[in-house]
Amino acid sequence: MTVATDDDLPSTLQRSPKKARDTWRATHESAVEQYGEGERAHRTAFAALKHTFEKVGDHWEEKPEKGPSDPQAARRGADARAHRDDGDSAGGVDLNATKAHLYALARRLGVEGRSTMTKAQLAEALQRANDRATAAARDDAS
Repeated sequence: MTVATDDDLPSTLQRSPKKARDTWRATHESAVEQYGEGERAHRTAFAALKHTFEKVGDHWEEKPEKGPSDPQAARRGADARAHRDDGDSAGGVDLNATKAHLYALARRLGVEGRSTMTKAQLAEALQRANDRATAAARDDAS
């Protein structure tokens, strides 16, 4: 199945800028041609998206600097397939961003205790805040 409309996109992308939707859609369509419809095409599209966008709350925003956002997004080819279940994807949080950037996002999302957190703790807290915001947005849409 090719993603034809914004309604067919994952919900976080439906709430994201056009450029994010277009990036995901183009990569997904190419991946479907190469691998067929399914999880692999979705993973490929999200990996491409993470090079230019980061998840903030319930949507994706353009990153200040392009590049992979976590070890999973940095892997390519056989290495990516061999390690895809290692759990090292950060769910759209840009682990390569500065601590100051992560702190600013944590402030925007109302993460409690952020001033005493390490960079790794900020990333984990952002991931949880993003998950909560996404779940709330999906509940509101129901």
